[in-house]
Amino acid sequence: MGRLRLQSNIKAIEEEPEDCETTSSNKAALACMVNSEIGAVLAVMRRNVRWGGRYVSGDDQLEHSLIQSLKKLRKQIFLWQHQWQTINPVLYLQPFLEVIRSDETGAPITSVALSSVYKILTLDVLDLSTVNIEDAMNLVVDAVTSCRFEITDPASEEVVLMKILQVLLACMKGKTSVVLSNQHVCTIVNTCFRVVHQAGTKGELLQRTARHTMHEIVKCIFSHLPDVDNTERSLVKGGTSIKHEVSGIDADYSFASKSDNGTEYDGQPYSGASAGLLSSVMGDSAGKMDNGKDSVPYDLHLMTEPYGVPCMVEIFHFLCSLLNVPEHVGMGPKTNSIAFDEDVPLFALGLINSAIELGGPAIRHHPRLLSLVQDELFRNLMQFGLSVSPLILSMVCCIVLNLYQHLRIELKLQLEAFFSCVILRLSQSRYGASYQQQEVAMEALVDFCRQKTFMVEMYANLDCDITCSNVFEELANLLSKSAFPVNSPLSAMHILALDGLIAVIQGMAERIANGSFNSELAPVNLEEYTPFWMLKCECYNEPDNWVPFVRRRKYIKRRLMIGADHFNRDPKKGLEFLQGTHLLPEKLDPQSVACFFRYTAGLDKNLVGDFLGNHDEFCVQVLHEFAKTFDFQDMNLDTALRLFLETFRLPGESQKIQRVLEAFSGRYYEQSPQILANKDAALLLSYSLIMLNTDQHNVQVKKKMTEEDFIRNNRHINGGNDLPREFLSELYHSICKNEIRTTPEQGAGFAEMTPSRWIDLMHKSKKSAPYIVSDSRAYLDHDMFAIMSGPTIAAISVVFDHAEHEEVYQTCIDGFLAVAKISACHPLEDVLDDLVVSLCKFTTLLNPSSVEEPVLAFGDDCKARMATVTVFTIANRYGDFIHTGWRNILDCILRLHKLGLLPARVASDAADESEMSPEPGQGKPVTSSLSSVQVQAIGTPRRSSGLMGRFSQLLSLDTEEPRSQPTEQQLAAHQRTLQTIQKCHIESIFTESKFLLAESLLQLARALIWAAGRPQKGSSSPEDEDTAVFCLELLIAITLNNRDRIGLLWQGVYEHIANIVQSTLMPCALVEKAVFGLLRICQRLLPYKENLADELLRSLQLVLKLDARVADAYCEQITQEVSRLVKANATHIRSQLGWRTVASLLSITARHPEASEAGFDALFFIMSDGAHLTPANYVLCIDAARQFAESRVGQADRSVRAVDLMSGSVACLTQWDEDAKGAMAEAEAMKLSQEIGEMWLRLVQALRKVCLDQREEVRNHALLSLQMCLTGVEGIHLPHGLWLQCFDMVIFTVLDDLTEIAQGHSQKDYRNMEGTLVLALKLLTKVYLLLLHDLSQLTTFCKLWLGVLSRMEKYMKVKVRGKKSEKLQELVPELLKNTLLVMKTKGVLVQRSALGGDSLWELTWLHVNNIVPSLQSEMFPDNDSEQTDSKQGEIGKNTVSNEAGSG
Repeated sequence: MGRLRLQSNIKAIEEEPEDCETTSSNKAALACMVNSEIGAVLAVMRRNVRWGGRYVSGDDQLEHSLIQSLKKLRKQIFLWQHQWQTINPVLYLQPFLEVIRSDETGAPITSVALSSVYKILTLDVLDLSTVNIEDAMNLVVDAVTSCRFEITDPASEEVVLMKILQVLLACMKGKTSVVLSNQHVCTIVNTCFRVVHQAGTKGELLQRTARHTMHEIVKCIFSHLPDVDNTERSLVKGGTSIKHEVSGIDADYSFASKSDNGTEYDGQPYSGASAGLLSSVMGDSAGKMDNGKDSVPYDLHLMTEPYGVPCMVEIFHFLCSLLNVPEHVGMGPKTNSIAFDEDVPLFALGLINSAIELGGPAIRHHPRLLSLVQDELFRNLMQFGLSVSPLILSMVCCIVLNLYQHLRIELKLQLEAFFSCVILRLSQSRYGASYQQQEVAMEALVDFCRQKTFMVEMYANLDCDITCSNVFEELANLLSKSAFPVNSPLSAMHILALDGLIAVIQGMAERIANGSFNSELAPVNLEEYTPFWMLKCECYNEPDNWVPFVRRRKYIKRRLMIGADHFNRDPKKGLEFLQGTHLLPEKLDPQSVACFFRYTAGLDKNLVGDFLGNHDEFCVQVLHEFAKTFDFQDMNLDTALRLFLETFRLPGESQKIQRVLEAFSGRYYEQSPQILANKDAALLLSYSLIMLNTDQHNVQVKKKMTEEDFIRNNRHINGGNDLPREFLSELYHSICKNEIRTTPEQGAGFAEMTPSRWIDLMHKSKKSAPYIVSDSRAYLDHDMFAIMSGPTIAAISVVFDHAEHEEVYQTCIDGFLAVAKISACHPLEDVLDDLVVSLCKFTTLLNPSSVEEPVLAFGDDCKARMATVTVFTIANRYGDFIHTGWRNILDCILRLHKLGLLPARVASDAADESEMSPEPGQGKPVTSSLSSVQVQAIGTPRRSSGLMGRFSQLLSLDTEEPRSQPTEQQLAAHQRTLQTIQKCHIESIFTESKFLLAESLLQLARALIWAAGRPQKGSSSPEDEDTAVFCLELLIAITLNNRDRIGLLWQGVYEHIANIVQSTLMPCALVEKAVFGLLRICQRLLPYKENLADELLRSLQLVLKLDARVADAYCEQITQEVSRLVKANATHIRSQLGWRTVASLLSITARHPEASEAGFDALFFIMSDGAHLTPANYVLCIDAARQFAESRVGQADRSVRAVDLMSGSVACLTQWDEDAKGAMAEAEAMKLSQEIGEMWLRLVQALRKVCLDQREEVRNHALLSLQMCLTGVEGIHLPHGLWLQCFDMVIFTVLDDLTEIAQGHSQKDYRNMEGTLVLALKLLTKVYLLLLHDLSQLTTFCKLWLGVLSRMEKYMKVKVRGKKSEKLQELVPELLKNTLLVMKTKGVLVQRSALGGDSLWELTWLHVNNIVPSLQSEMFPDNDSEQTDSKQGEIGKNTVSNEAGSG
């Protein structure tokens, strides 16, 4: 029933455990206390002549009843044996209350009696278990609120009033307050307010005490609201009005004072308006509400029950009514002076604020209280929000903030109106707001922004609602603009706005940790038109439902704004555009167009008015549908007309006006007929109001229409009858006072809240979509941040630029970091890049250095140092999402590098191996020791720019002057600089680059290439080269750190290095870094990236393209690196392409004095024991070994070793052939066997070339090795054709070449050629005999044999040093004889039948006889040589000569 629930935890005194002695002593103590209070009252009364005289008189006259009752009580109190809780409190309170009520007692007596009652109330005598407590409490309230006394002096009167307040407050604060009735609580509040009124003419102390008491009582009452049961049943429709009851209270219990001469005195209220309000609320609560509805009164029965919601509603209504200031009070923009007493509304607002703070969310459970908040309170808040008094405005904002906290679900449109019509309106100086008003409004807005979900809910509920304004966007813009110091120094307002802006941003940043909504980046598309104007979400409590819904609504709203822009330029094309974007149906229907006109913001109201007034049938239909979008229920006609005409400009033509008013009057009559007979009456009266409006407010009309004229003009229009005079009179005065604007405001700006707009708002609020309550997750932050990021970064940057205090710097930095976090997590790369660009400007590192000593200047510039740390913090934390911003970051890094301030390991690749190859000419910074005593050298060796050196240069610019030590200030500045750089962790950007997202990593690499600049042919400045070297170091570092993603970076890195290599003509640090960097990349990545091995190794061909001078300078180091690469990665190089590059690099070194040793070492590693020889690299390695064998650089011993490597490789061929036979299919084995044969042929061809070497030991060793390779290949299947090739291309060729050398060169060039020829000849016969069996089966055997014979013949005749060789003269016959014997033994050389001739036999002897004529008869004595006829001899000669010529 809307009353307080009794507290179960309040125990009565009698329930407390206590022994008898304690109980009896307590009884006695209480009796003594009451006795002392009786004595005090009697003592004061005796001082008065009236009471004292009677008391001492000896006649029969009785004592006064007041004294008698007090004396009687004195007798009784010590006789009561029961517990005090069982004694009716009325017995011991009544005598005191009679004194308080009596108008015969003076102020001092009343004061003491009130003190006594107060003392009894504040002791633990009364509690809920006390007998008859309800009657006792009600009696106390009745007595105190109807207190009467004689005034003796002003001071004593104030004391009594203060005592009254004290007792009433004790009644409300005690445990027993819950038994007070609604009626009595209202009476208490009424009495307190009367005291507040009377205090206006009294002392300051009483005024403050009265106000404080009123506050406390209101707090006491509304603090119980959460404990009150539901109030639905406490509403009694049509019940008896409380009017007479409350009036009775006022009449019976109103307190007054009598002066000494007995005349009654009432304290004059200081405000007639407020006094009237008091009586109107407390005495006429059944009056009409402002919207014309009768409020439902509480019945008398409820008012006499223990207090609850009924009294709270009455009190709250009373407090709201205190804000109903008369209409003439100036609140407009032109009013600069306080035209009303701000005291009453300020006091009322304070009380209302307390009620809301304590009632809180419980208010929504009580419809009548909620209704008061939604309508009457908020309407007044809107009005007082534009008050010129900063105090009132501040209190209004506090109340709205409390309402937002507790009741925002019920106040969606009211909050929108408050921000649009108060906060945003005050923020624009064109509306006449003072600086103080703007500051208070901004403070309020910042308070709202500090509520974590405020901006999200504004965006979700208002910005994403088609029918509401973009409050979030407007507020964000306001904060951004207000933070901008335009042509003025930074003020408190700027900082305040910045705080608000950063509070919003930090709220978003905090929500990131709570998880995001997956679909927030899902694009919104409209495939076809569906009616959407009044569409509502299925479930506003489930984010899965409402988030996609509001995002779609926002998308539609944005498209509608674009459509409105098109419409304003060309209505027809605008509607076509909307049809094309599926915001209007393909075939236009009146309802959809009407909704577009009604709910789309930003439309040109002139064009809308012209369209609606058009005579075209479709336009007329749209007009009527447009009228149907209005809710005129229970509205006055002028209010409805104002509302209707606010949405478009009324056309000027009478026919158009008529059509518009017909549509309006039809709709109005349909919803609010009231006293109108028909819609024609509504039409006529509307017309009449328009005419009256023009008449009254057009300056050109000199003679104005009077009220009588207006009434006369509207006779007989209501279905032939007259309308009530009062009704017409009210309309007349409403129009006269407040013009109906037929040309509504256009464009930007924030409208004032008019009564008609408020009524419309209340209508809309009933149909509005439910309020969406956002939790702490980032559902819409992506969309919101996209809207506000640009202005926010700009605003923070401008404030940071203008600020001069470190705390403001820190606020801005916090904002920058929050922006970075949001940009990275949502992600919005462009925003992050913009932020980085903006911040880099503040580091001062990008500025052209006009300062003599930039390091010291940087150390002294707090802003620059903070900005620098922030830039690198962002780069380290959110590098994944930086794209173009890397360029600016690198510019800062390069500047620090030039100043010698970078830590040592910035360009390190931070890989597992900590060693860095020592490379000359490369400057590595030294790690700095951050001590103020010692400043170590930091910088690049190309100049003495260590920090200590810089000090010296600074302090002694002329080297001849003695150097002075740096000052303490300079040391401190240096120290700060070093600490700043240390905090930046610049090296982490590169060492941790392996964690960057692919796109960001690619952008970082591109930025490094860009920063390095394009290498120019010819000379470049040392500074440019140093920058290019440093950037290349960093590029190589991130390449090595990202070996798993080398494919992403490789192309760019390779092209950059290629540019450097191909454009460099002289040795320099840059090309050195490029070449060795490339080698390092290959070394480190080959083991991990086999699929890129060819690509990596092919890149090394760049080394082959080096300019000769450059290549010569670095050849040894390059070879060492290649050797290291080969040794580490030989097993990972699998393709022929890769080996070709390696072999090429090694081959080049064969003729380089310094490099050849390392090159041969690498080749030896590959070929020794065939460790890393493969079919893919065999031929390449053989060729490289040949080049080392032929090289005259180094000792001959190395050439011999190279030949050994070549000959030793035959074992690999044998092994591969065996493996092929065992493991492969026949076809594959055949193919590999063929390849092995070709490899063997290449091997012996290579050895053939070495056999011609000038050096005897190399030449001879090569011949022996060749012999070994030709004779030791039993394990390899070599086809006969291959052997024939071998004889032609290798064996015969080497013999011929050696003959030529022996005869054509001097002994100086080729020593001991005779021995070489002997070896060659032995090789020939040995190989021939070894293969005789197989070769003799060939059809070309005869030709081969003749080739052998011809070489022997040639060697018999060869002249070494001008004479024939004795050794050969001896050797050739011996070898020939041996060969012929073998051939004879094997049956190859035998005389056959003469039939057809025996060419082999004949030809053999023909040649042999030329060499050793006696050999035939010695070997074949039985055969007659004469059998050979001459003809055959001729044939043989011809044949031999031909063979010899071809051989």
